[in-house]
Amino acid sequence: MPDWSAIISQLETAGVRPLPAATPSTVSGGDISSAWRLATENGDLFIKTGPASSAEMFDAEAEGLTELASTDAIRVPNVVASGQTELSAYLGLEWMSFERADAATERLFGEQLATLHHTTQNRYGWHRNNTIGLTPQENTWRDNWLDFFREQRLGFQLRLAAENGYSGELQQRGRQLLKRLPVYFDVAEPAASLLHGDLWGGNWGCSGGQPVIFDPAVYYGDREMDIAMTKLFGGFGEDFYAAYELSWPLQDGHQERQHLYQLYHVLNHLNLFGSAYLGHAVRLLEKLH
Repeated sequence: MPDWSAIISQLETAGVRPLPAATPSTVSGGDISSAWRLATENGDLFIKTGPASSAEMFDAEAEGLTELASTDAIRVPNVVASGQTELSAYLGLEWMSFERADAATERLFGEQLATLHHTTQNRYGWHRNNTIGLTPQENTWRDNWLDFFREQRLGFQLRLAAENGYSGELQQRGRQLLKRLPVYFDVAEPAASLLHGDLWGGNWGCSGGQPVIFDPAVYYGDREMDIAMTKLFGGFGEDFYAAYELSWPLQDGHQERQHLYQLYHVLNHLNLFGSAYLGHAVRLLEKLH
């Protein structure tokens, strides 16, 4: 159990006062952290908790949400507090209620994501490392997208897979792909766009008719990374894609790079959740040869 007495004491120091006799109640969802709802004088909080070792991960998530919020492109939950006690780490966000998204919300989301992606840097990466799930995500700045993706995204996941015992065809095809990567980048260097970084269907919702994104793994990179992730596990309708394409058309060759960028996330799932994702990873590698 989280160290609630110490967490609540820190929340009160930060000016967040739980209602009298309020106790945290568990919330379903999430594979990585425990989730709770806490009633306070400032409104209900959504609180993630984990062991004290999670503090850096929660702090990076809080900073990622703040960076996304600074663009005023898409709504994100407000960060209320984050910190750690001797036993626990926590991240407190505003509580948000969600409803089913309709076509108008999907269209607005597509437009807003394109607006977010227009927030750019002159290099690829971020000023700090973070995580994709529980996997470290190295964001050291690089001037070249191909180098960044090869070394700090795809290559990293392949090396981690080897350490986890996944060798054979996966590594053989993976080595071949790393050598062939330049053939997928014969168009102009992509803009270094601000990315959500983990944009699957479970990391967005609709609140009051407005799209909301959360649980980010932010960095600056090729915007096609976000689009490819949306198509990996579903959860996004045709209105979303049509609105995005109308706002900022994708570059030629994005269909082929989609498999390349999805491979990063499938390898991450392999490394996090095990061999159920091995076949999917190998099939993507086959498509890329």
